[in-house]
Amino acid sequence: MRRPPTSPPKQHLLRIRRCLPSVWRNAAPAQESPPPSPPHPASSLSAILYSCTARRAPLADLPAARAAVEQAAGKARAFPWNLLIWGYAGRGLWEDVILSYEKMVAWGVAADRFTYPSVLRACGELREVTIGRNIEQRIRRCRYGLDMYVWNALVGMYAKCGELEDARRVFDGMAVRDVVSWNTMVSAYASTGKWNKAFELLQQVPGANVVTWNAVAAGNLKAGNYDEVIRLVSQVRGYHGTGVDSVTIVIGLKACGRTGYLSVGRELHGVAVRLCFDSLECVVNSLITMYSRCGMMSSACLLFRACSVRSITTWNSLLAGFAFMEQIEEASLIFREMIGFGVCPNGVTVLTMLSLGARVGHLCHGRELHCYILKHELDSSKLMENSLVDMYSKCRQMVVAQRVFELMQFRDKHAYTSLVLGYGLQREGHVSLKLFDEMIVNSIEPDHVTFVAVLSACSHSGLVTQGQLLFAKMVSIFGIAPRVEHFSCMVDLYCREGLLKMAEVIIDNMPFQPTAAMLATLIEACRIHGNTEIGDRAAKKLLAMRTNNPGHYRLIANMYIAAKCWPELAKVRSLMSTLELNMIPSHSLLESEYDVCPVEQDNFLNHVTYGLSSDHLIDTDSSSSEEVKCSEAFGG
Repeated sequence: MRRPPTSPPKQHLLRIRRCLPSVWRNAAPAQESPPPSPPHPASSLSAILYSCTARRAPLADLPAARAAVEQAAGKARAFPWNLLIWGYAGRGLWEDVILSYEKMVAWGVAADRFTYPSVLRACGELREVTIGRNIEQRIRRCRYGLDMYVWNALVGMYAKCGELEDARRVFDGMAVRDVVSWNTMVSAYASTGKWNKAFELLQQVPGANVVTWNAVAAGNLKAGNYDEVIRLVSQVRGYHGTGVDSVTIVIGLKACGRTGYLSVGRELHGVAVRLCFDSLECVVNSLITMYSRCGMMSSACLLFRACSVRSITTWNSLLAGFAFMEQIEEASLIFREMIGFGVCPNGVTVLTMLSLGARVGHLCHGRELHCYILKHELDSSKLMENSLVDMYSKCRQMVVAQRVFELMQFRDKHAYTSLVLGYGLQREGHVSLKLFDEMIVNSIEPDHVTFVAVLSACSHSGLVTQGQLLFAKMVSIFGIAPRVEHFSCMVDLYCREGLLKMAEVIIDNMPFQPTAAMLATLIEACRIHGNTEIGDRAAKKLLAMRTNNPGHYRLIANMYIAAKCWPELAKVRSLMSTLELNMIPSHSLLESEYDVCPVEQDNFLNHVTYGLSSDHLIDTDSSSSEEVKCSEAFGG
């Protein structure tokens, strides 16, 4: 005789669910307060409220529900008010939730354990901690009849408002705690970067589940502590075995992509396959992103092709991978394939392609995207407009960039910064300075990126005095501490004008270690201006870094060749042999109407060019020459 099933079949449960009132079927998530007992069928007020506040009911029905509740306010019952509050909360109308609660209290209706969770959640969403504190006082005056839903909502409200001390006070005062109580408190510490307290509390969680660990790992991911994320994911696997879920896998894959830990990412891929998570869209997208950021585009493409159903997020993941690797032709093919499959690009797709076109300076694809935006009337967000200005500026199409800029309804510092940089690349530094002044007049605060752009514009245009004044104002007026990028701009400014001693002083006195690019700039300037003394000191610092860039050694070798310092040249050649570096031929990108073609330049041609510039620009008396240049640069 066959035993009866211990639980009803799924189809039966679904039929039961369809028979339930809509307010039960569409109830709030698990930690919202449980629904009260259903009203008596004869209650016309309850029937109106059920029909008006159900989640699938039109938004226009809520005023009718509110009117019905207010007409019956004299009956002093909490149930109708609770239904109205749930109706507002289900649609995210948090201000109306609080207004309804305040009217309820003003008319003398006593709130119950079904009222407080939704109202406290509204206080958390609106950061209304004062109202939340008043509610806590009411709760403590009528502690009887309240349950864990209310106390958990109170902890969550304080946590969302950033009042962690109050949240911990309520948490410690709870007689009984469930997994939601622990998760809320641990997540609050993790989201604010208080990792020590989060870990300390995590060790106390009785039977901590994977949700608690995921909360801490997600907080670390948000704060950029990627190594800590990987350690936590490893601990979850150690403590819970195969108890990890898809969220754990996604968090771990994101951390691996950020750090380039390919081996750990492959291990997580294997875990996803064993647990049958590899067919989930979120996991597939994270795997594509991880392999792309680790430079394994072949694996990313293989995963993409294996997808039976590709959403716009999947397409964007692969496009972002090609953009990260700066493979614009492959990205363009995927973009065209996506349109061919009838998938409509969204804002993320267009922004990814525009930023890639700006980085590689490919005007053709940028124009195509701009035409696509106009033709299909995509929503022109501020981010998209800024990307267009940035793309045209970096492609040195300043007329079009200026036109897009002038058509913008709201101009922020990003749009101004792109224009400042673009005119600087065109050696129109005075226009860049005018734009910077216009930005200040319009009360738009510049940031450190803006100052990099304007200092670079001064460098390309030879505006030494203006560059020095801006560098000083950055600290004294705008309170921005100089970064290594700002010092690099000043070094480039001095080197372009032949002020080599001033460039060396900047490198020696700045509070950062000089970068290889900074020293290479000084070495090339010393070769052009024939100052072997400063160039030799910079070359020794660069050689001590043991960089893997053959171009740096080529610059040093060319300087010694120009100065006919053969013993030093032999040492450079010997060091290159020790490091197994070869002189790779340089390339240029020649853009045609439809493609970008790499053109190899002959090594002999480079040597001839360097030789010609050296013969024409070397000064016999470098010190006196620099004094003259310094005098001219500062208007002396």
